[in-house]
Amino acid sequence: MTAEPAPKSSNPSRAAQVPDTTHYLYNQTGAALFGHCLGMVVSTAMYWKHVPHALLWSWAGAFAVMWFARLAGMYGFEKAVQQDAEHVDHARWLLRWNIGALVGSALWSIGAMLFYDYGGTFERTALMLIIYSFAIGAVPYMAMNIRLFLSCMAFYFIPMIVRTAMHGQPHDLQMAGIWCLIGVCVLSLGWAFRNVFGEMVKLKLQTQDLAIKLGGEMALAEHAQRLAETANRAKTQFFAAASHDLRQPLHAMGLFAEALRQRSKDEEVIHLVNSINSSVDALEGLFSELLDITKIDTGAVDVQAEHFSMQDLFNRIRLTFEPTAFEKGLMLSFRGGQHHVYADPMLLERVLRNLVSNAIRYTEDGGVLVTCRLRGKQLSLQVWDSGIGIAENEQGRIFDEFYQTHSGRPLEPHHRKGLGLGLAIVKRLTDLMHAPLTLRSRVGHGTVFTVLLPVGRASRLQSTGIPTKPLLGVTLDRRHIVVVEDELAVLEGLQILLKGWGATVSAFDTVANVEAWARSTTDKPDLLIVDYRLPEQKTGVDAIKALRECFGLDLPAIMVTGSTMTGHEANAAKYNFHLLVKPVAPTKLRAMIAFKLGLRPP
Repeated sequence: MTAEPAPKSSNPSRAAQVPDTTHYLYNQTGAALFGHCLGMVVSTAMYWKHVPHALLWSWAGAFAVMWFARLAGMYGFEKAVQQDAEHVDHARWLLRWNIGALVGSALWSIGAMLFYDYGGTFERTALMLIIYSFAIGAVPYMAMNIRLFLSCMAFYFIPMIVRTAMHGQPHDLQMAGIWCLIGVCVLSLGWAFRNVFGEMVKLKLQTQDLAIKLGGEMALAEHAQRLAETANRAKTQFFAAASHDLRQPLHAMGLFAEALRQRSKDEEVIHLVNSINSSVDALEGLFSELLDITKIDTGAVDVQAEHFSMQDLFNRIRLTFEPTAFEKGLMLSFRGGQHHVYADPMLLERVLRNLVSNAIRYTEDGGVLVTCRLRGKQLSLQVWDSGIGIAENEQGRIFDEFYQTHSGRPLEPHHRKGLGLGLAIVKRLTDLMHAPLTLRSRVGHGTVFTVLLPVGRASRLQSTGIPTKPLLGVTLDRRHIVVVEDELAVLEGLQILLKGWGATVSAFDTVANVEAWARSTTDKPDLLIVDYRLPEQKTGVDAIKALRECFGLDLPAIMVTGSTMTGHEANAAKYNFHLLVKPVAPTKLRAMIAFKLGLRPP
């Protein structure tokens, strides 16, 4: 494919085509030179006995000069591209290639005129076939440059046609006519190739234009994606900060309300306190749902599957929800804790917490049953309830965000708590774990949710074991509890509540203060309750480590925090403490304290 050098003022599309054409031509030059060299050697050997050697050597010498010049040009272009590809003068190199191609075709024309009268029919036929092969081979290289193409075809065909017609032998005129027809066919082929090549160039330019436009649109899309990711991160950070700041006063409110209930015998006051606690629980649920859905949407949730016991998971769920179920007069039961599952324990716990919470909320009579049993090669984890049920026409939308069921019977006020995100979170988490989720329900009879999970194997690690009964009647008499909390309202509320349960409390607001106290006393505490974020860039983990250095590694600890975005679970496993997220219901706090102290109800 050759094209004549385009002036600077020529069509931009053609000018843009020149570098590609130059690269293509010089890449193919090696194969073309090999063919010409082979043709020269065959022609020289064929006419060696027929043509005077001086004439033959003169033609072969001129051919060799042309051949080596073109070979040097090919390597020169490659070197120029390697040294500075951006500043290569493609038009000049293209002109050199065109001149070389024209000289090569001229030398074959001269050879045809000089050698035609020598030799016999075999030599003339062989020479015609050699020249014809070069003419056909030149079509892909030269057809798009019409002047170069016509010039080279004239050199290839006109001398052979003239010499054949003037040779004077029988059938020479017919051979000249055949040679003319061959020339016309080659010209037609070249013209057709030129049209096809023109369309290819046009399509290529269009493709380049589309690629440029697509690149621009992709850049805009990437910019928009970066803005969206930034907005998502800002949204997540806002929810995290807002959650932490709002959970603190809510937590303090719950503590003060419980302390007030303990000191008051007035039924009306107790009723108001219960209402306050119910509102605090509802707000805590809203925060948790918003944060969970935000984490999932921003891709901040990673699935880390492992083998673990369902009994451990059931015990944690029982500890959280059995007081709530007890208050409603419901039976919360668990079956199948002997099985082991292979899944992400944190994500599965979130799923089960949401399902159990939902079941308790919408159940007034009867109870909630959580079961785990083998189903073929999988485990079927199910949550059954005897609640209000879900109408069939709503079951397809129950996993949508902000959708809440509307059964045929009126909903109680506590049924309408939340944003309708709990089941949406369950669906997204099970999708992340590739655990199929289904439901069956009848209005007025209850609902069962089913999650299918891979079967796991028993872990060699011993279970921590969590009590299976609510520990609401325990006493903290003669128990010494250290509290580290920088929020003064929360600190005061914890002191009042713990002292109301009979405990002795040592309260501190910084790690430095509790360290100084620990070094000055021999009174070993029974339990440590710490906040996560503390002044002077310290955390509750620092407080736990400092006290355990003084009183031993067996000092039990509970971390109560309003931060839910920093992955405290890894620290909890590493430093052996239990985690509660603010606001914490006093019943949950009391049950956790009893568990950490190994207490049993009287």
